[in-house]
Formats: sequence, C-alpha cells, structure tokens
Amino acid sequence: MKIEILGTGCSKCKTLYDNAKKAVEESGKEAEVVKVEEIPKIMAYGVMSTPALVVDGKVKLSGKVASVAEILGML
Repeated sequence: MKIEILGTGCSKCKTLYDNAKKAVEESGKEAEVVKVEEIPKIMAYGVMSTPALVVDGKVKLSGKVASVAEILGML
C-alpha cells in the first residue's frame, strides 16, 4: 500500500503525515508513507486544497487534517 500526503510543507501537512504514519503503525498493515510537495504532482491529482491524503493513487481526503482514527478507517 502507498500513502501519499500532498502539501507544500505547512504545519497541517506535517500533522497529516504524522497521523498517517501512526495509523499505519496501529493498523499493522505494511505501507509506504511519502510526502509529495511538488505543485505539479499535487495538481496532477486534481487537488485544489491541501493537505490531501492519497491511498494507492486515489484521493481520500482534501483540505483538512484527518485524525489517526479517520485514517485507520480509510485503510
């Protein structure tokens, strides 16, 4: 599983990244969590509001910081 956090490095993006890492740890699933900070790559997903959470190429959340519990529900 690949989880991407889309955002330019703001505090909300960092929080979402941390929450995603914690959710993966709690789920026991194997997943790669990466940050995507390049604007063209973010726009390629059609995301207009960051931070955004992408799981296996599908945008699951945009424009807010999901909690660890919310992210667990998306995995």
